[in-house]
Amino acid sequence: MSLLKWQQQFEYYLREHWNHDDKAHDIAHLQRVWKTAQHIMTEEETACDLVVLTACYFHDIVNLPKNSPQRQQASLLAARETIRILQTHFPDFPAVYYDAIAHAVHAHSFSAAITPESIEAKIVQDADRLESLGAIGLARVFYVSGALGRPLFDSDDPLALHRPIDDSYYALDHFQNKLLKLPDTMQTETGKMLARHNADFLIQYMAKLCAELTGDYLQVDETVIRRFS
Repeated sequence: MSLLKWQQQFEYYLREHWNHDDKAHDIAHLQRVWKTAQHIMTEEETACDLVVLTACYFHDIVNLPKNSPQRQQASLLAARETIRILQTHFPDFPAVYYDAIAHAVHAHSFSAAITPESIEAKIVQDADRLESLGAIGLARVFYVSGALGRPLFDSDDPLALHRPIDDSYYALDHFQNKLLKLPDTMQTETGKMLARHNADFLIQYMAKLCAELTGDYLQVDETVIRRFS
C-alpha cells in the first residue's frame, strides 16, 4: 500500500475513534508534524518513511493534560496503544515495523526524557518539538495555558527577574523553562537550524511584549534580545 493510502487510513481512523478536546493536539497538529518530518527527511540520512508517518500520526494517541501527575507516562502509554491499534484495526500493516514505531512514539516526549536511538525516532522528536516554536508554538502555548486557566504573564515581572520561574502558573514563564531550551535538544542538523530560527521569533515576541508593558508600542526591548539571543 502506498504511503498516501496509509496516511488516509490513519486520518479516517482518528476522525472516527480519537475523541478529545485538546485543540493543540488535534489531527491538524498530527498533519503538521508529518509535514515537518517530511521536510527533515529530505535533508537527513535515509529513514523509513512508513515508520515516521505512523509515529507522527499516533504519537499523541494517549494525550494526558499538562498538569496530570502521569504526564511522564503519556508517551509510553501512547506507544503501547499505537501497537494495539495497528494490530486490531490495521491487520495488513507490516509487523516488522512495530518496535521501531513504538520507540519513536515513546521517545518523542519532552517530559519522558527518552533518548531517541533511531533516525526515525530522532526525526519524529524534532518534528514534534518544532511545533512548540515559531508562530504555531506561540499560539499553542497560550491556548494550552488558557485552557488550564493560567495567567498569560506577570505584568510586574514578566521575565521572572526577581522571582522564581513558574510555568505551572504563568504562560510566559514556559518560554524560559522549556521552549527556549528546545534548540539544544534537537537531534538532526535540519531540526537544529529550524529550531534556532523559530526560537528567535519567540525572543522577538518577548522583547515586543516587554516594550509594550512599559508603554512603548513601536519598539522592542533590546535588552531582552541581548539576554536571550
